Amino acid sequence: MTPITLARQAMATRFELVLHGGDEAALRAAGEEALDEIVRLEDELSYFRASSQIFRMNREAARRPVRVSPWLFCLLQRARQLSAESAGAFDITVAPLMRCWGFYTREGRVPEPAALAEARASVGMHLVELNETEFTVRFTRPGVQIDLGSIGKGFAVERAGALLREAGVTSALLHGGTSTVLAIGAPPAAASWRIALDHPDQRATQNPQPATPNAPYAPRGTHHASPWSTVSLRDESLSVSAVWGKSFTTSDRSYGHVIDPRTGEPTQGAVLAAVVLPSATESDALSTMLLTCGPEGFKEVLRLRPGLRALVAAQVPGQKPLRIESSGFEVQAS
Repeated sequence: MTPITLARQAMATRFELVLHGGDEAALRAAGEEALDEIVRLEDELSYFRASSQIFRMNREAARRPVRVSPWLFCLLQRARQLSAESAGAFDITVAPLMRCWGFYTREGRVPEPAALAEARASVGMHLVELNETEFTVRFTRPGVQIDLGSIGKGFAVERAGALLREAGVTSALLHGGTSTVLAIGAPPAAASWRIALDHPDQRATQNPQPATPNAPYAPRGTHHASPWSTVSLRDESLSVSAVWGKSFTTSDRSYGHVIDPRTGEPTQGAVLAAVVLPSATESDALSTMLLTCGPEGFKEVLRLRPGLRALVAAQVPGQKPLRIESSGFEVQAS
């Protein structure tokens, strides 16, 4: 049985999809519809596109309540809940800090204390009012902005997976760049999809990928004979957050693009976090949360959802081996 493989560029990454089944035409149609949904959601969730609901909300919600689609309102409610559960370690209002540190323009800079204090004053879900009757959003002060980069891609993957299941697909793997993998069922003659993670030192190829070199689906990146970590997925999602990507370096340290909303500064210590959950939306959000909390917050994050599997790796100053906390991942010695 030859698998159907499809790919699409969206959300600043390459989405790749493999499907197994008996009806090639039906599988291809289902896969195209799922990828179309991801592209459509990018138009709705983008921080930068003037046509998106998020852009309009950020432009107007400090002046008046802005009505949004019910599905987006529910997503904002989920984000508010996650912020409360993490005591602010996860927060979608981090946009003013991202802008302050220069990550949106890819110039990267250490802000002046006054500019940082001003940005921090505009961060926090307590500044966002959600009207459940009218499906409206209002910001209680100017300067507040929402960026769904820490949850939107997982949400899009989850929506795409729901469409695949509605179409009767029982075996598929959807890979969203270096961020999220969604597994439906298992590949033929296997109990689960085996996913591999490269060692955090191999930053250029830090792609979640099938663990076996002869796997029918292979995202971009290099297969390694001995992966650093592996995990099995069946009707689950894996999300990975890391400090590299949009980063910059000064004379004394490197600054990653994941900002701790509680301090207003880029996350320090943890270099990679991975979370497995049935919901791709939540695995995406909680991997960011775990990266922010680091090994010290590992147990607290693990308790947030029944059956959650997680891994976090941190660089300890003065020590070469990584500090690793994990549950449900197979990890080689660092």
